[in-house]
Amino acid sequence: MKERVIALGFFDGVHLGHAALLRRTVEEAARRGCVPAVFTFDRAPKEVITGIPCPLINSPEDRRGLVHRMFGIDDILMVPFDHEMMTTPWDAFVTEILVKRYHAVHLVAGHDHHFGYRNQGSPELLQGKCAELGLGCDIIPKVEHAGITVSSTYIRRLVELGQMARAAEFLGHPHVLSQVVRHGRRIGRTIGIPTINFTVPPHVLVPGRGVYATKACLSDGRQLGGVTNVGTRPTVHNGTDITVETFLMDFDGDLYGQTVRLEFYRHLRDEIRFDALEGLKSQISADAEAVRKLFAAQ
Repeated sequence: MKERVIALGFFDGVHLGHAALLRRTVEEAARRGCVPAVFTFDRAPKEVITGIPCPLINSPEDRRGLVHRMFGIDDILMVPFDHEMMTTPWDAFVTEILVKRYHAVHLVAGHDHHFGYRNQGSPELLQGKCAELGLGCDIIPKVEHAGITVSSTYIRRLVELGQMARAAEFLGHPHVLSQVVRHGRRIGRTIGIPTINFTVPPHVLVPGRGVYATKACLSDGRQLGGVTNVGTRPTVHNGTDITVETFLMDFDGDLYGQTVRLEFYRHLRDEIRFDALEGLKSQISADAEAVRKLFAAQ
């Protein structure tokens, strides 16, 4: 049986507030000689309960990846938010699920963490229950940046508006979107600008439409500058489906079927419709030069 120090939360976006909580989890696990772990849900409880879509900053896979890369935590309990989780009283959630099922010896939660049936569990109740059971417990106070409380709600709004540089300040890292590269319409290759195409996963927030400076992190460890268009590709496609299409700079190869992580750094411009493909090609070249200057200055 492996004893765990468990961080509690949804960890959408894995922002500066989460970072304080996850660092504390790792520290306490090292002190106790336990496994640092994260307990979270596969989808937003609010969406399941209300039936109202609640697009997330990151997919479950990206949430896992961020927690692993940034904090070295491999033990991520991504639990389905099902009928059991929806109806378990807050105290039984601690005793029956966290302690008996997942062997928690210390819990770490944020200042606004609520849990259990109808969110009746609170940080204060959690501290009291842990004291009663002889468990360790840390409640992490709110984290502020530029006078604003760091929250997933605020960061979602920044991503929706395409304000990626400001979102990165509150996240503590660039906004990410990972996916297996799929085949597109191959129009980019016909004008000498091959691109990779993503679709935004279900239940995940679509960044504001526009063109962004990005980096593509490949499975072999390489990082390539990119120009990413989020939108409907008005010059080459008159449909309404949102696409995420990236021109990779200084790359010649085939990435189809490989997982690529896109990191969004800055909004460059709005989406433009050109009358001819030559105009699009010229604009992408100008965008690429802007991306080179941006990353050279970092």
